[in-house]
Amino acid sequence: MKPYEKHIFVCMNQRAEGAPRMSCGEDHGKAIVARFKELIAENKLRMKVRAQRASCFDWCEKGPIVMVHPEQIIYGGVTLEDVEEIFTSHILCNTPVDRLKLNS
Repeated sequence: MKPYEKHIFVCMNQRAEGAPRMSCGEDHGKAIVARFKELIAENKLRMKVRAQRASCFDWCEKGPIVMVHPEQIIYGGVTLEDVEEIFTSHILCNTPVDRLKLNS
């Protein structure tokens, strides 16, 4: 089996209530990964692109976090509304979304 051309990891980490750091999973993480999966299916890219849940990337204050491989682009503060832009720009057109990037 060929490796995926793009692999999207969405932080789903959940901390105990009252924890000092936020948890990406509490802030729409499930909805974000579900929307990426919908877009992958709609664009018939299931064997080329994969979206999946991930554990903590340790950028909690900047979450929700999404990382795209193989470029290792890390996006922060991702909302459900940002998913389509990331998908269209980065996944389909290979152009990262600069306004959401946390790394170079």
